[in-house]
Amino acid sequence: MSPDKQPITKDNLLIYIKELAKEFRRLNGTVAPAEIILIGGAAVLANYGFREMTYDIDAIIVASSAMKQAINRVADKYDLPNGWLNADFMRTGSYSRKLLEVSRYYKTFSNILTVRVVAAEYLLAMKLMSGRQYKYDMSDIVGILWEHQKSGNPITREMIDDAVSALYGGKSVIPENSLALLNAVMRTNDYESLYRQIRESEIESRDFLLKFDEQYPNALTSDNINDILARGKKQSDFLVELDRFKPKGTE
Repeated sequence: MSPDKQPITKDNLLIYIKELAKEFRRLNGTVAPAEIILIGGAAVLANYGFREMTYDIDAIIVASSAMKQAINRVADKYDLPNGWLNADFMRTGSYSRKLLEVSRYYKTFSNILTVRVVAAEYLLAMKLMSGRQYKYDMSDIVGILWEHQKSGNPITREMIDDAVSALYGGKSVIPENSLALLNAVMRTNDYESLYRQIRESEIESRDFLLKFDEQYPNALTSDNINDILARGKKQSDFLVELDRFKPKGTE
């Protein structure tokens, strides 16, 4: 929950990846190329304009053991935290082996490192599955749908449902708050207001958890964080706020 990490932005993301490719080439040579698939915040930064930053890069990493050393060298050079590029998300519920199949080509760096990103509807499915109200998951969902609407290439509910089924077997495993948000965003044309509302709620949740962590160091865990948040900032309020986006005359 530390706010002191060096942020990764759209501008420096590619700088770090370019440097990573160079370091990997120096260590590994050119015989065995590497591949990383950007997940989460890094994928949002690479493809969209509404997100300002992330604090680490979640990825699927397919490379020799030299990649770990290359990651550490880039961290040292740019004063990045350990694990600035990591595959930790593969131990969470939002990971699916199918992600390898649904990624698409992004760029190749130094003729050795190929970068891929997850297609939009599958990225949405991952964000829905994660559903964290104290990070960017909810606002990212709205932002992605908003940008696709503006570009004239909207993502339909059917596309999202199909992606959820492909990755996780069906929407029964998706958290209630995530489904409530998806329903809200699909029935409104005011994406901007909904985005700002959700982002404000995420910031409030994050600030509450930071204060809790200060008062009770090392008490927060991945198992209890949602319960602590629910007690300190009622998650039911999130669902009530979304009711504003129901069309008039509906229940």
